[in-house]
Amino acid sequence: MKIEKRVKKREKLINNIQILFIVSYLLFLNIVSCKSEFKDNSNRFKEGVFEIPAGGNFVKETIIRKDSIQISKYGSSVDTLSIKWKNNFFYTLKYINPKTDLQKDPMFIQINKVNENSYDFTVKIGFSKFSQKGTVYKIE
Repeated sequence: MKIEKRVKKREKLINNIQILFIVSYLLFLNIVSCKSEFKDNSNRFKEGVFEIPAGGNFVKETIIRKDSIQISKYGSSVDTLSIKWKNNFFYTLKYINPKTDLQKDPMFIQINKVNENSYDFTVKIGFSKFSQKGTVYKIE
């Protein structure tokens, strides 16, 4: 009687292992065969032509980014800034030829929300407590 119970337990264990193997194999095939629909275009805001619309303490500003340079055009002014990306969601801007003491401080920009052709950001000037929020739109 004891031998029969052992044999039945062993058969049941073997069946469970086989079922576990088959389920694991099917799960593995499912994972391997799936293609991601998400296209990684996280660098899309690092180069191109952008615009910050007027409003919310901002004047209309056109921004051209290429490599490590950003050219900002607003009103009749044009400024050239260096841009240094820490990652896809944080970068630092620094005026190349600052005209005021305020322009000597770096600007730290945190990207808060990414949309298809725009992103919401918070800018902090230097190490002050001043910060401001806005939206940048990619136009080219």
